[in-house]
Amino acid sequence: MQVAETMGPLSAPPCTQHITWKGLLLTASLLHFWNAPTTAQFTIEVQPLKVSEGKDVLLLVHNLPENLAGYFWYKGEMTDFQHYITSYVADRQIITSGPAYSGRVTLYSNASLLIQNVTREDAGSYTLEIIKRGDETRGVTGHFTVTLYPKLPRPYITINNLHPRENMDVLAFTCEPKSENYTYMWWLNGQSLPISPSVKRPIENRILILPSVTRNETGPYQCEIRDRYGGIRSNPVTVNVLYGPDLPRIYPSFTYYRSGENLYLSCFVDSNPPAQYSWTINGKFQLSGQKLSIRQITTKHSGLYACSVRNSATGKESSRSITVNVSDWTLP
Repeated sequence: MQVAETMGPLSAPPCTQHITWKGLLLTASLLHFWNAPTTAQFTIEVQPLKVSEGKDVLLLVHNLPENLAGYFWYKGEMTDFQHYITSYVADRQIITSGPAYSGRVTLYSNASLLIQNVTREDAGSYTLEIIKRGDETRGVTGHFTVTLYPKLPRPYITINNLHPRENMDVLAFTCEPKSENYTYMWWLNGQSLPISPSVKRPIENRILILPSVTRNETGPYQCEIRDRYGGIRSNPVTVNVLYGPDLPRIYPSFTYYRSGENLYLSCFVDSNPPAQYSWTINGKFQLSGQKLSIRQITTKHSGLYACSVRNSATGKESSRSITVNVSDWTLP
C-alpha cells in the first residue's frame, strides 16, 4: 500500500465514482469529534454519505493540524493493536498495516482513507488518531459510524396485456411488492412518466392505468420503489402497441400517362405489425404486395387504381385510390 503521490502532501482526491442504488445500502454518519484544548479541530467528511455494497467510500479529512508527526486509523472505537488498520509516520513517509487491514484501503498523505469495494464487514465505527510533535497527549481523536440498512428488493411489474391495440385496450401495470414503507415511481424509455389526463394513478402510485393506449406509449416500462435511504428500479417490461393501418399513401401521385410508358406505383402505410397490401384496377384484383408495375401501358390501362391494406392483428382495413389516365400520342 502506498500514499498517493499525485495528490500532493496535503490533499486527497475527490470521490468521483457514481453511486447507484444496488445491493446493500450503507449510510455513513458523523457521530462525534473531540480534541485536546490546544489543538485545532479537524473534521472528517464521508463521500458519499450513502454508498451501495461493492462501491467505494472516502473518509476525507479536513483541517489537518500542522506540525504533524503521524496518524493512525482503527476499525471501531478502540485504539488497540487488534483494531489497528494502518498508520503513517510523516518524517519517514512510511505506511504500515495492522491486523484490521483489509487490502481494500488506500491511505492518503492528509490522513484521508479510501475504502474500496465496500462490504457488510465494513459497517461500524472507525477512529482516526492524530499525533502532533511536542504534544504530551496522543493528540486528536474522532470517530464515525457506517450503519448497515436492509437491502431493497428489486421490484417487478405485472401487466394485463403486452400487445394492446391502439385506442381499444386498457393497460394496467402493477408494481410489486406492495409495502406501506415504499413510494412508487414509473418510467417509460428511461424517462420519468409525467402525470397527464391519459395516465390515471391511484393514490399509492403502485398501479399505473392507461385507459386508451396509443402507439406513443410503446416501449420499455420500469417501476421504482423508494424508501428513506434510496431506491431501486425493476427490470424493463416492453409493451408493443398494435396499431393501424392508417390511410395508405400512393407514389407517385401524378395520374396522367401516355401509351408506351411504364407504370410504377408504390403503396405505404403506418401499421404495427406490418400490413398486408393488395392492388385492384377498376375493382378487379391484380396482385398482392406494396408495388404495382405495368410495362408499356396503353389506353386500356386507364381506370381506378386502389391500394388496400389490412392488419390482421388489429382487424382493421384501409384503402386509397387514384385515377390513372392513359392517352395516345404520336411524334409531330
